[in-house]
Amino acid sequence: MATRESNEQAGGTGRRALLGAAVLGASGSVLALGGTARAADARHGGGRGLKSLPVPTIVGHRGASGYRPEHTLGAYQLALDMGADIVEAGDLVPTRDGHLVCRHEPEIGGTTDVADHPEFAGRRTTKTLDGASVTGWFTEDFTLAELKRLRAVERIPANRPHNTLYDGRWEIPTFEEVLRWQDEQTRRRGKQVWIYPETKHPTYFRGLGLGLEERVAKLLRRHGKDRRNSPVILQSFEPTSIQRLRRLVDNPLVVLLSGANSRPWDFVESGDPRTVADLITPEGLKEIASYAQGIGPTLDLVIPRDAAGRLTEPTTLVRDAHRAGLILHPYTLRNENPFLPADFREGTDPDAYGDVFGAYRTYFATGIDGVFTDNPDTGLLAREDFVND
Repeated sequence: MATRESNEQAGGTGRRALLGAAVLGASGSVLALGGTARAADARHGGGRGLKSLPVPTIVGHRGASGYRPEHTLGAYQLALDMGADIVEAGDLVPTRDGHLVCRHEPEIGGTTDVADHPEFAGRRTTKTLDGASVTGWFTEDFTLAELKRLRAVERIPANRPHNTLYDGRWEIPTFEEVLRWQDEQTRRRGKQVWIYPETKHPTYFRGLGLGLEERVAKLLRRHGKDRRNSPVILQSFEPTSIQRLRRLVDNPLVVLLSGANSRPWDFVESGDPRTVADLITPEGLKEIASYAQGIGPTLDLVIPRDAAGRLTEPTTLVRDAHRAGLILHPYTLRNENPFLPADFREGTDPDAYGDVFGAYRTYFATGIDGVFTDNPDTGLLAREDFVND
């Protein structure tokens, strides 16, 4: 998720908070609980669905991507170990032979070792992706068998050099492998594991004859996870993708929202002049609520930043969305200093660990229902601190 994040490429190296042991100690107790029957009930639509999630919910953004290369089973596993309530597994893109795999983008030059494979050198190309020229290697030019020869690497090594220790350890997971992993983890942990996949660039892929929504729906139906209370939330930056999914499955649905002045790419393609600013008006939110259960706004839509990067006053988005009956899961909180609002950083040292707890408390105070985070352990402890204050 969060393809359009404005702070995605912030420079510098972030130190990691050493909170994992504390969280594992806290979360380990749940393993002794019963609940396998309850988990199976939820899987087949008999549970409480979204109402079973704690508030605020902690979503492991592409797994525990502050600690492991994103969208790998290693990152997903660690997110659960750190206490995440939901794992964003994963951003879904297709292969040439129609399989769905988990990558942040279809261009995989930055997230795999494809450049080290001379047999694929000729696949490097330039394409126009949602209006932008992108050069690299693309999943739709590979079969699944070919992609399985690659290994994942850290996408932003300048910010996360520690993660490069795990380069080459994991392959690219398929969405079906994630669904099986979800069942395995639910059985092992005695509690329902949730996932939060996203359809990536659905208009682009539909134009290539690789429609995402039908493939997602087929797999969810195959695994009995296509119902209102199933532990799978589906999300997309393109509202028409969510509307298409609504006709195919009964899962909870979330419309992702980037900068206020941006336009969803399906709007661009169809000539719809509306921007995100139009979608977050009370009227726009009411329309979204007619086909989705929630929104995933960038954090700047909840609390804008000034020119210096400091937080200003909250907008009315949380209040307006709740009045429309929508939940809000904004993105993305990270504990690395370069990614934090300026008022929560520790000086200007890119290696410093800023006041992420202060940032969490500020965002939680707006009444958001959850938050995407690269550091689920920090989020979990901040939530416990906030709700028990």
